[in-house]
Amino acid sequence: MLAGLTAAIIYLFMALPVLVIALSAFSPDAYPQFPLRGFSLRWFYALAENPGWGEALNTSVMLLLIVTPVTVLLGTGAAYALARLQFRFRDALQAFILSPLMIPQVVLGIALLYVLTAAGMAGTIAGLAVGHVIVALPYTVRTASVSLASMDRRLEDASMSLGAGRLYTFWHVTLPLIKPGMVAGAVFAAVTSFGEVSVSLFLTAPQTVTMPVRIFNYIDQTFDPAVNAISVIFIFVAIITLVVIEKSIGLTKVL
Repeated sequence: MLAGLTAAIIYLFMALPVLVIALSAFSPDAYPQFPLRGFSLRWFYALAENPGWGEALNTSVMLLLIVTPVTVLLGTGAAYALARLQFRFRDALQAFILSPLMIPQVVLGIALLYVLTAAGMAGTIAGLAVGHVIVALPYTVRTASVSLASMDRRLEDASMSLGAGRLYTFWHVTLPLIKPGMVAGAVFAAVTSFGEVSVSLFLTAPQTVTMPVRIFNYIDQTFDPAVNAISVIFIFVAIITLVVIEKSIGLTKVL
């Protein structure tokens, strides 16, 4: 009884901010009052009338479509090399790949700004993509590494003992078995890229502002419930994504 009550309180505490944002998005008032005086789509229409939101969304979606496959390919390849190959400085390479998780995001953003400015890529989609890949790569490496560690290596050995090469074995045996880890890595990469703020603040230009950066700058200057409407859209997309993953693969295999 006590455990159930404690769990309910924790869940309510976690869900309460989301519920407040969702209700505020449908409030007809700029400063919502509870209980609400009614329901309105006023702030969703305000989003549609402001072209800046659409441009920021296009930039974020474009980055997501670039960063996700690149990160999954690099992360899976790096995880396979770290798990299956023996070479010098293997531990150092692993630490280097995972270092964005330990380095403060502000420091990483400043470092990337200097490097990408010298390369002429600061303020471009390509520069932002590089930054997002670096930030998201540790997650795809970790999820792929977990899948590789949990699979039975005897299946790979059996394939190669029957005459299959390493590449054929990887493509037809290893890859299907680590698919859940790759899907999990893709989800983490997409979410990380779409919600990245700290590094993006240093790398964006007026023509390449992402949605999180626009939200950050917008609420820093004014209060507008249209931001709540954006949050509701994000929540809806997240729920749809989780449902699709659950129906196609299963969340327990991915997360």
